[in-house]
Amino acid sequence: MVSRLVRVVGVLGLGASVAGGLPAGAAAQTGPPANVPRAEIPRTPTGRPDMNGIWQSLGNHHWDIEAHQARAALDFQPGPIIPVPARGVVALGALGAVPPGWGAVEGGEIPYLPEALAVREENREHYLERDPAIKCFLPGVPRAVLEPMPFQIFQSEGHFLIAYEFADAVRDIYMEDPGPSVLDAWMGQSVGRWEGDTFVVEVNAFNGMTWFDRAGNHHSAALTVTERYTLVTPYHIWYEATMEDPNTFTRPWTIRLPLYKQIDPNARLGRFKCIEFVEELMYGDLRKTPVGAEEESGGAR
Repeated sequence: MVSRLVRVVGVLGLGASVAGGLPAGAAAQTGPPANVPRAEIPRTPTGRPDMNGIWQSLGNHHWDIEAHQARAALDFQPGPIIPVPARGVVALGALGAVPPGWGAVEGGEIPYLPEALAVREENREHYLERDPAIKCFLPGVPRAVLEPMPFQIFQSEGHFLIAYEFADAVRDIYMEDPGPSVLDAWMGQSVGRWEGDTFVVEVNAFNGMTWFDRAGNHHSAALTVTERYTLVTPYHIWYEATMEDPNTFTRPWTIRLPLYKQIDPNARLGRFKCIEFVEELMYGDLRKTPVGAEEESGGAR
């Protein structure tokens, strides 16, 4: 029983050495860890790694990119003894609960400024009202990579485009820097380059309205993200994203995780145009008689 509890503690990320990888403040490592398997990779006619295909992040990082334990919900309301799941999620039962995760943040913890950490905690208390993904707003970077839906890379000698299933998001990655963006955007502006076999993407010009996950982890419009895509086998990309935002964080920090290629011959990138799915959420109260009003008024018309 004790040994089982020890294993559970490790799985839930309750030990810093298990959950976070490097200790806070340690020098960041670039590139896949030594224990990541390597194999001969497919290449384009000019010798670049060929990343064309449908890819997906696995694990529970989209719930919370920090190591976390399982909990009953993302949003709570006061209960008779302890808080209980909020009214909007209580009917979902176990499907509205948060599974545990080992985290993707190098060092184990996002280095928030004190005032930004307070905002993160407020976000968690008002999750159903604040998470932009609930209303089908574009997910931003790197959240688009972490979402539990696949994305497809389209790569040629002179172009690199990523299409995401969630919200039909698309990133056309410039291979030559066009200069500062004329406006801020949900997905920012992406400029890519090759460093050996690693594709590096610099992303900025964010509107500051996206989150990193469902746990309220946030940033400002000053965010810049440096992504690194390294094809380590024909079926695995080692992904890293380093965040810099002096308005929100005390220092740059990095997430690191593998991406997996879909090998199902029937795999296709579906369309999840969720804007039409949230019309009731966003505009239902504008109806002359909102849905459910009859029940709340005892059936009177």
